[in-house]
Formats: sequence, C-alpha cells, structure tokens
Amino acid sequence: MAIWTALGTVYVVWGSTYLAIAIAVQTLPPLLSAGIRFLAAGVILCAWLVLRGANLRVSARELRGAAVVGFLLLASGNGMVMLGERTVPSGLSALIVASVPLWIVVYRRVGGESIGRDLLAGVLLGLVGVAILVVPGGLSGAIAPTGALILFIATLSWALGTFLSPRLGQPRNVLVATAYQMLAGGAALTIGAAIVGEASRLDPSTFSLRSIVALLYLIAFGSLVGFTAYTWLLQHAPISLVSTYAYVNPVVAVVLGAVVLSEPVTPTTIAGAAVIVAAVAFIVTRQRAGARHAIREPLADAAK
Repeated sequence: MAIWTALGTVYVVWGSTYLAIAIAVQTLPPLLSAGIRFLAAGVILCAWLVLRGANLRVSARELRGAAVVGFLLLASGNGMVMLGERTVPSGLSALIVASVPLWIVVYRRVGGESIGRDLLAGVLLGLVGVAILVVPGGLSGAIAPTGALILFIATLSWALGTFLSPRLGQPRNVLVATAYQMLAGGAALTIGAAIVGEASRLDPSTFSLRSIVALLYLIAFGSLVGFTAYTWLLQHAPISLVSTYAYVNPVVAVVLGAVVLSEPVTPTTIAGAAVIVAAVAFIVTRQRAGARHAIREPLADAAK
C-alpha cells in the first residue's frame, strides 16, 4: 500500500507541476520565481537534513558535480519550461518534455555507447510524435515557435543533466546532492533573472493570489514532497515500476490542463501524445531488459 501511495504521489504531483507552472507564470516573473522555488526548497531540505543529523560537508569535486547537474536540470531545464509555458499550453509542454528519455539515448550514442537499432527506432518514433504535436500548431500559428524552441532547449538540457549525473562526482547521500543541486540551480536562475532585468521590472502589485499559491505548491509539493516520494520509491520499489512516471506524468498534465485551464485537446494532440508515450514506454522497457541481461551474464559466467 505504501508503494502505491508514493507512486500515486509522483504521478499526480509531478504531473501537476506543469499546471502549477502555467498558473505561476501568468503574473510572476518566470526566472525569478523559479529561482525562488529552488532556493527555498534547497534551504528547507538542508535544514531538514541537519535536523536528522546528516553531514552536509562535501568535497569541492562533489560540489562542482552537483552544481553542474543543478544548472542543467533546474536552471536550464526547468527555467526554460517556465519561460516556454508563457506561450505554450501546459499539457503540450509536458508532452514535449516527455521526450527526455529519447534524447538520453542520443547522448549515450554520441558518448560512444553501443545503442541497438531497436532503441534508435524508438527515438525516431518519439521524434515523430513531437513533430505531430508541434509542426501543425506552428504552421497554423496556434503554437508560438519561440515557446516551442525554448521547451526543446529545456528538454535537451534536462536529458544532458540526467545523462551526466551518474558520470559526475556528487555527494553519496542522494538528498544532500539534491539540496546542493537545488541551491545551485536556484542561484543560477536568480542571477539570470537579474541579467535579463526581471528584478528591475518587479511589480508585486501585479502578482495574483493564484500565481503565488501555485509557486508555493511548486516549492512544497513539486520540489519537496514529489522528490521525497521518488527517492523513497527508488529504495523500496522495482525500478521497472518507478520508471512508469515518465509516461504517466504527461497524461496527467494534459488532463489537468484541459480541466482546470480549458486547454484544447485536439485529435492531433491525442495522436502525438500516443506516439510519444508509446516510444518512451518502449525505450524504458528495452533499457530495463538490457540492464537485466547485463546482470544475468556475469552471474551465468560465475556459475560455470
């Protein structure tokens, strides 16, 4: 029961963050609000870790690794989503970002790993799904090309951060690493907001209550509750079950966007979503099968 409760939390909370972002950026400056989100979440997480007796001291190498991942995932990745959702519906944004596993495969291939033709075929299928979503809307003017490009950059950055994360020296304690990633990403976003002039144009009188509540939701649930449930699942549930969030979250986002913000769900959206979700599910399943095969081979050799 606990596993399904945690999994349901990840499904709903992480799927709902796209809706919360769409509401937040209606009146809040996107980069600055994202910076506040991750700085606040990082400070809260550090305080919680200290109360639990965790050691926050890390080496310079570990700090650099966490900072790089925090910049790619949170500053460049999530920050670009905040910018993109000003002009692209939340459900469509979630579907574009759902292509992250496809780009991780591409990075693995560029990095010299041997990638099977089946995985490459899955990547091509997923890109077809993204094209089904973006191209018709871009040609008709329903989707802002700049917003779609920003989301594309966010996807590439998030995939690169995910790809590099296990290859960089980071704190062994996952929550300590996450806290430093949040602080680094939040600091970079705040600096970026200052550079583009968001701070100088700040007018609190224009902030709506619903946007402020959405930001608080992102801090408390998106950054803290959701990730805590996810890390707990990694320790108590099969990765094959945990990884299903990758193709459930965008579906949740599309439904919430349609119900709460009346975002249109067209036949094109449904077709593109089906293709992307199928491609991501195929890639995740194939990668799990490959991992199991890699584990079984050494065990079989040892038994000989």
